[in-house]
Amino acid sequence: MFLSVFDMFKVGIGPSSSHTMGPMMAAARFLDMMRTSPFEFHGLRASLHGSLAFTGVGHATDRATILGLAGFVPDTYDAEKAEAVLTQIRATGMIEPEGLAPLRFAPANDLVFDYDNALPGHANGMILMATDAQGDVTLRETFYSIGGGFVMTEAELAAGKDTDDGAPVPFPFKSAAEMLQMSTTSGKSIAQMKRANEDSRIGHENLRSGTRRLWQVMNDCIERGLANDGILPGGLNVKRRARGIHQKLLEERGMNLTAPHTINDWMSVYAMAVNEENAAGGQVVTAPTNGAAGVLPATLKYYLDHVPGASEAHVEDFLLTAAAIGGLVKYNASISGAEAGCQAEVGSAAAMAAAGLCAVMGGTPAQVENAAEIALEHHLGMTCDPVKGLVQVPCIERNGLGAIKAVSAASLALRGDGTHLVPLDACIETMRQTGRDMSEKYKETSLGGLAVNVPNC
Repeated sequence: MFLSVFDMFKVGIGPSSSHTMGPMMAAARFLDMMRTSPFEFHGLRASLHGSLAFTGVGHATDRATILGLAGFVPDTYDAEKAEAVLTQIRATGMIEPEGLAPLRFAPANDLVFDYDNALPGHANGMILMATDAQGDVTLRETFYSIGGGFVMTEAELAAGKDTDDGAPVPFPFKSAAEMLQMSTTSGKSIAQMKRANEDSRIGHENLRSGTRRLWQVMNDCIERGLANDGILPGGLNVKRRARGIHQKLLEERGMNLTAPHTINDWMSVYAMAVNEENAAGGQVVTAPTNGAAGVLPATLKYYLDHVPGASEAHVEDFLLTAAAIGGLVKYNASISGAEAGCQAEVGSAAAMAAAGLCAVMGGTPAQVENAAEIALEHHLGMTCDPVKGLVQVPCIERNGLGAIKAVSAASLALRGDGTHLVPLDACIETMRQTGRDMSEKYKETSLGGLAVNVPNC
């Protein structure tokens, strides 16, 4: 099993990896299918199902689908150009993707939110269709956005989760137990094994430049979030708070009356800054999802800015260790809130961040595995119940608390010798079972929990 660090961490746009980035990527894949098809196309249609329908407006799923069909992709997204293209499509009822003839597409008629017919493969389902001159469907594909920006066709999902058909990697661990055994046998750290796997696929220089870019985008997102204020879009009138909190923290620095627990506010404000940017549709890195994008950058920022002896030379090890843990969670359970609740998003993010921090602070592989388990265990059962379908309440603050838990988990693990009662594999399996048993209304549908008990207008 191999999931690259660049699969777990993708540069994209807010507010949701599964509901915004995924549909955009699905649309891009559908355009590629059309370009290689022998048919001549004259129009497009799309339908959104399950969670993509129920919370699609709040997550800008309709907008992402339209822009994806127009040729936009998350990694190179240009917000100003996107606005101009959307205006043109709505005015003309036509889409003009590169490499294809102009296509009929009137969003009000050709993009359907189907609330009644969930698709069988996953909670986040969508169908894309291309039509001929008479309006008959001549190409159709079902896509599932399975979390973290990952997209699979119906056939790919049915084929199973181990779809990697690349060359074998040196350390193909599929479980935490295998990971620790390989580490013991090889004498390598988790980061070193992950680096060897990445090098075998993409080369050392691509890995180095890619991880540098990931942290640059993460840190830039934090800085923008700390600088911006105002009201977040979406209708809840949620006020950005990161800038104000950060200014107060800066003013209090060096004051003798500052309480020790104020360090928690620093962790929280870094995470909130990211998730406020995400909620505003800004550029973020999935870590492993957009809804949980603030936990890991906040933990890494805490390490670099607040831990004595910290060094940016360790950033790559942090990200590689975190990606190894995230890959185990994704392969053996889920990182999708629509599939397993927020335990799969913020819980996974906290486990990844705890592992990364433990590693760069000198933790052994056993301590790293322990840190990940502690962080994940204490998110088990967490539901995904966004008010009005927006990635704002409770998501923004939840990332702050996830970062605090990640740091605490790493610290606890470092205080021990790595031996502990609950293996990470057991915790991941428990999360999978809990997600399976969880009521659908608590899995990113906004049909339960805070979403129905908090006034949303």
